[in-house]
Amino acid sequence: LQHPHIMQAGASARERLKAAAARAWEVARADVVARQGTLSAGEHIASYADFATAAAGITLAEEPAIKTPAQWWLLGKPTPRVDVAVKVDGSAQYSIDTRIDGMVYAAVKCCPVPWGGLKRYDAKAIKRRKGIIAVVELQAVDGKTGAADMQNGIAVVADSWYRAKTALDLLPIEWDFGPAKAVSTASQAAEAARLFAVTGEVSNAIGGDAMGIIAAAGKAVTADYHRPYETHARMEPINATVSVTDERVDVWSPAQDQSVPLKLVADQLQRDPREVYVHTAFIGGAFGGGGGGRTGVTRQAAEISRQVGRPVQVIWAREEDVMQDKQRPPVHTRLTAALGENGLPEAFFSRAVWFTHEGAKRHGPATADYSISTMPYSVANRRHERHNVAAHIPTATHRAPGANQNGFIIEQFVDEMALAGGWDPLEWRLQMTQGLERWQRVLLKLKEVSGFTTDLPRGEGMGLAIVEDHNSICGACATVTVSRRGQLVVDKVVIVMNSGYVINPLNSAEQLEGSVCWELSHALYGGLDLKGGRFENYNFDTYNLMRIHQRPEVEVHFALSQDGWWGGMGEPGGPPTPPAVANAIYFATGKRVRSTPIRKHDLSWS
Repeated sequence: LQHPHIMQAGASARERLKAAAARAWEVARADVVARQGTLSAGEHIASYADFATAAAGITLAEEPAIKTPAQWWLLGKPTPRVDVAVKVDGSAQYSIDTRIDGMVYAAVKCCPVPWGGLKRYDAKAIKRRKGIIAVVELQAVDGKTGAADMQNGIAVVADSWYRAKTALDLLPIEWDFGPAKAVSTASQAAEAARLFAVTGEVSNAIGGDAMGIIAAAGKAVTADYHRPYETHARMEPINATVSVTDERVDVWSPAQDQSVPLKLVADQLQRDPREVYVHTAFIGGAFGGGGGGRTGVTRQAAEISRQVGRPVQVIWAREEDVMQDKQRPPVHTRLTAALGENGLPEAFFSRAVWFTHEGAKRHGPATADYSISTMPYSVANRRHERHNVAAHIPTATHRAPGANQNGFIIEQFVDEMALAGGWDPLEWRLQMTQGLERWQRVLLKLKEVSGFTTDLPRGEGMGLAIVEDHNSICGACATVTVSRRGQLVVDKVVIVMNSGYVINPLNSAEQLEGSVCWELSHALYGGLDLKGGRFENYNFDTYNLMRIHQRPEVEVHFALSQDGWWGGMGEPGGPPTPPAVANAIYFATGKRVRSTPIRKHDLSWS
């Protein structure tokens, strides 16, 4: 959405620079050429920087028109990313690579049940171990329960992270799990089942009495769906490095917005924000939630550095990373549709229940029924409801917030409605999006390039899905193979993207391929299991993610409207992929997978 504004700013800067140069060189502005950071006119030549100050004082009679796609000379061309070389050769510096003279390392454990307490610990048990510098108690602040606030815990500081982590594992700690220890995946499912019978907050309503039409319908389709807690599991473990001195505070934190660690550290230390300096580094995966630095780790590093008087690097072990991360909230959804004589839905109802920290109604654009209540399909009578249930687990956005989990739900239920009404799933979507150019363009292109068919041998299947995210429309067609014993292979995913325009086709395709693998990985193998108020699967032996040999072939196509609107590119490839795979599994096996992780389902067939 920002592209036209950015382009307008660039065009304005270009003309102001030309005007400043023309004034200095005493030539016509039309004679000044601006290209690749250089201004020139005849024998005159200078850099943009040479005239930046003067250009800032120029007022144009009118703002220049931005270039049309036909005038682009660089945009629209496949261009390699500038960071590829340093990431390939290992010279790229991430927050976790920070090294400062005198720096020490800290390993941290907080109460495994978020917002639980610390009863006691025995620092004497490890104080004589080699390299141990200090044991620091971390204390939550009453009433401060934000996702980036301090939790109750213990930090062991040493001259190496290995020594700190080893000593921490040997440290006797007794926790107070508090009342949240009664919460589990099962208890939340039971609460969702109860709330399915309770009227919720109406998020969208269209037409007449959808509920009455459904109750009187001769044919109705209903199904319950579920997506569990999901963690980010970034490649770079959550970490932060902070150096506190009397004069200034220096911070290295893998956050998507540098202002966030600055404010967190200033608040933790009660320092003037002007004394806090945030150093930008590469980030080893963010995928929502503001990045790993937007958790309690940045406060921890600041507090520990203040107490020990030295620069400190805090690294969360993967177990801590998963248990204390800000998770994607779980959602339970019941959907019902009444079908008319033509097999198409005449009324539609959904009731969603999601569990968020302190009952948050929204994480970014994500709500309990985002992508469901906003679905494009032309059902005359609709009613969408949701319940926001308070939970103790910190929650936040994940890549393609809301559309990621709810796309899996609505786009499978679309197939259920289509098949119950005797429709081909692709033709159903084309019929139900008539008049919506952006959606039709994607579906027609998907029909052209995917070879979608429901007529494949048993054990083979193709499935479709289409989801809107970040103002872009993305469709997916997945091809799967399922053995008689239920072994699943996702062979191929065809992606069709309509983002209005594309700036860099190469980078765009890479983003789409990456987002396909990201969301498919969590849908196939992820899913956090909550028991006793804490997560039970907190490392890659039990929270599995896709390995490289499991990656499907991903084929990317663009079907661009190019009629004045812009969409995002980095996230929309994810949401349609899991429902497309699940729909393909249905055609291969006859089994409908209504929850994730898909690996937990018996897909065997005979």
